[in-house]
Amino acid sequence: MTAEVSLMGAPGSPYTRKMLALMRFRHIPYRVRWQGMGETRKDLPKPKVALLPTYYMPEKDGTIAAITDSSPILRRLERDYAGRSVIPPDPVMAFLNWLVEDYADEWLTKAMFHYRWHYAADSTKAASILPRWQNIAADEASIAPISKMVCERQQGRLSYVGSNAITKLTIEASFMRLCKVLDAHLQEAGFVFGARPASADFALYGQLTQLALFDPTSQAIVAQQFPRLYAWTEVLEDLSGMAVETSDWCGGDTPLPATLLALLQEIATLYLPYLVANAAAVAAGDTVMETTLDGRAWQQNPFPYQAKCLAWLHEEYGALSPNDQTRLFTLTQSTGLLTYFTTA
Repeated sequence: MTAEVSLMGAPGSPYTRKMLALMRFRHIPYRVRWQGMGETRKDLPKPKVALLPTYYMPEKDGTIAAITDSSPILRRLERDYAGRSVIPPDPVMAFLNWLVEDYADEWLTKAMFHYRWHYAADSTKAASILPRWQNIAADEASIAPISKMVCERQQGRLSYVGSNAITKLTIEASFMRLCKVLDAHLQEAGFVFGARPASADFALYGQLTQLALFDPTSQAIVAQQFPRLYAWTEVLEDLSGMAVETSDWCGGDTPLPATLLALLQEIATLYLPYLVANAAAVAAGDTVMETTLDGRAWQQNPFPYQAKCLAWLHEEYGALSPNDQTRLFTLTQSTGLLTYFTTA
């Protein structure tokens, strides 16, 4: 019998939703405990940083570790559970998959956080629903102060993720462009890297469970202008019954669809410059990171974790063979993507 995976999550966490949908697709048995529901398990370790989802996974010495980073976790699941992989077998496509997944996890989440806590209707709904997810039976008198605390705390964190008066237009414009290019691409392939989902699809899906399905302002944008994305997000919730073949992946030396190149160009012209500027600010010990993105000023607190993301992307690129690096250059030359990996 295949070992069951144990985790704690929350319905309002795009990363929890990303991982649950991924495990359903991969037929990985799991048991999820919702944050705040039921007794706290004192026998389970606490993560170093309280992020969601938290996986409780066995170490080599038999102890249980609390792990929170979804991208390394899903790659560990690739090693531990066979079949229905979400990593393209072509190394070049695998690198691009990592890049798109990272973009969704680390940039698209800015839009998710921005829409939820910047606009009054969105913050009112979130402050009302999120505490109730943790305690369905709580009475109204108990929920009211928690709702107030959640709203004030999360709005206070807007500057940390980069949402402020200076960055508002850039965040919202980038979300609209992502919707347009992804909507166009799904008409070509159904998923980012072919006719079957990759981890990048589940990362995009995770953010869209909130942007397209929950938060009123962004939900109205998606439902009215991009109904295909709304439908796609609903469908990705459970792909456990989907039949897949290795031939469903795109790859080889076949030119990438123009729609996929458009997505990669969006990442190359917005997300990668952001990562570079952020990493420089972290390295310099700056308290504020300032740069220009999308022709506008960008200002936020430096984010040490995203400096690690850039380093990991460079590691993934460096792990490609010379031949695969050449293929990657040939396939993506028009996007300017490799400028950020081939210069010192």
